[in-house]
Amino acid sequence: MRIVACLNGDRRPGAHPALPVSADQLAADARAVVAAGATWLHVHPRDSRGGQALEPQVVTPLLAKLRAAVPGVPISVTTGLSAEPDPWRRYDLVQRWGALPDAATVDLAEPGAVEVARLLADRQVALEARLGTVQAARILTASGLADAFAYVLIGPAEPTVAQALETVTAVEAVLDRAGVALPRLLHGREQTAWPLLDTAIAADRDIRIGLEDTLLAPDGQEAEDNAGLVSQALARIAAHA
Repeated sequence: MRIVACLNGDRRPGAHPALPVSADQLAADARAVVAAGATWLHVHPRDSRGGQALEPQVVTPLLAKLRAAVPGVPISVTTGLSAEPDPWRRYDLVQRWGALPDAATVDLAEPGAVEVARLLADRQVALEARLGTVQAARILTASGLADAFAYVLIGPAEPTVAQALETVTAVEAVLDRAGVALPRLLHGREQTAWPLLDTAIAADRDIRIGLEDTLLAPDGQEAEDNAGLVSQALARIAAHA
């Protein structure tokens, strides 16, 4: 089971006292979450003003700091349009990456996602197919690229647990009918984060947790930091076992 710590996401700086934004903050947080039990990292690179950025001059030094902080731990980077709204500029920026992450998430519901996936596959970056909707799952199965992906990340956006679980079931049905047997990670956001994490544990799926997905601990109180969230996720795995 992969245990992915999603450190910051598209949260605005200051959304939580412990939200890591700068490269130094992300490196320090990486050390803490790995010490807590995380086996993978997922980050949204930030520029000097704290905004999301995919420019090579942002991505390259961030990867260097993270790899120095946690040698050997796989690092996944977003390619979402939240980081670069213009799909053609996004493609150009990713094409110009000198240092490459170990993995990259590609939201197949976004314009230009298939082209970015092909680019990264050609550059031998492990691909995570982010499927938040049934339509995204259908795009994956129809694209002819399923074999190029290493992982599936199912992250429904619905605000209630019942609706989110309906989407998870529908997405998995599309994948099963198409014979897509890739490892699957389930995750929620905000109020669905912990229920979907528990669902993933029960189904022996990969999991992820971090301030990208929720600012709250399982008891509804504000989370201390990313390492605390990872520790609580590990405790839930142990309790299930």
